[in-house]
Amino acid sequence: MPLTDIKIKQAKPKEKPYKISDEKGLYLEVAPSGGKWWRLKYRVEGKEKRFSLGVYPDVSLALARERRDDARKLVANGIDPSSHRKATKEARAESNANSFEVVAREWFDRWKTGKSDKHTDKVIRRLERDVFPWLGARPMADIRPPELLTVLRRIEARAVETAHRAKQNCSQVCRYAVATGRAERDFTVDLKGALTPWKPEHFPSITDPEQIGPLLRDMYGYRGSFEVKCALRMAPHVFLRPSELRLAEWREFDLDAARWEIPAERMKMKQPHIVPLSRQVLEILRELHPLTCDGIFVFKGQRAGKPLSDGTVNKALRTLGYSTKDDITAHGFRAMARTVLDEELGFRVDWIEHQLAHAVRDPNGRAYNRTAHLEGRRQMMQAWSDYLDRLRAPPEEVD
Repeated sequence: MPLTDIKIKQAKPKEKPYKISDEKGLYLEVAPSGGKWWRLKYRVEGKEKRFSLGVYPDVSLALARERRDDARKLVANGIDPSSHRKATKEARAESNANSFEVVAREWFDRWKTGKSDKHTDKVIRRLERDVFPWLGARPMADIRPPELLTVLRRIEARAVETAHRAKQNCSQVCRYAVATGRAERDFTVDLKGALTPWKPEHFPSITDPEQIGPLLRDMYGYRGSFEVKCALRMAPHVFLRPSELRLAEWREFDLDAARWEIPAERMKMKQPHIVPLSRQVLEILRELHPLTCDGIFVFKGQRAGKPLSDGTVNKALRTLGYSTKDDITAHGFRAMARTVLDEELGFRVDWIEHQLAHAVRDPNGRAYNRTAHLEGRRQMMQAWSDYLDRLRAPPEEVD
């Protein structure tokens, strides 16, 4: 006789488990603890088996019968419900393991190694805020270009540059998925031209010698803290990236050998870098040494044990009246040196590129090591500092 809800509720636990039959192989098993489990008895290839359909009352009588009928349809087609459930669970687990977010976080954990926290934080926040909420749970292999385009256009409505950077990050994730066998291709390539065009803006710089002179004179007249004054004066001479300069540590310097060796982990390209020090730079460092040599950092910040904060040199330039949007930034000293060393002083471009810590390769495509052309670069750095001094001299003192 078929079960009813009343009969099920009235079923009390006994010392041993017992069954209350419904129909078509469905029954309720009552445990000594009081738990009530739905089971289905069925046969596959002549063997009798049991299949769990859930726990009462979470699974009602009506739902248990619905699940029973679904399982019986599988049996009728020669499919074992237990095996089918296991395969479905494994497929779901595989799909979850291959979701965009899982793959993206796996890629990110490998990609971020050796990169600055500031840069990596921007990338993961961009993905978490703008991409994961819509595509994170989707299996990599199932995502189609129009789905990503919808996500990117949502970002584009707010910031075109961010949309392009998000597309670039998604492409990196896709290529990683292809490499690890979880996608067949980078589908972001199909979105070429779909977003509003955007080109990266170059850092503002001053490259005209007639304008460099007044800039240097203004910089030498800066009236802020001595550490900032030294960083500001040294920046155009060594033309490093701002973070590479402000995070300089005394242990990296050999003042007697006029040499600054920056370890790979502090460089953008993750290659160790050598900066030959001109007489002018050595003078700046030796004057600063008594003030900050008791700590780690050359350019000590206001907080104990910390370097100058990010953007300090740019702030100093703004104080002097130079717009870091239109005139010059701390990063702009690199473009200044790159242009003038080539066009005005005629130094070899490969020497300049080496000193900028750009990737430079030999005719066979191999990267040069950090000591390549070191003597020539030493002469170039001294000539550069001498040239800056001539430009800085008041007009009436110029020969």
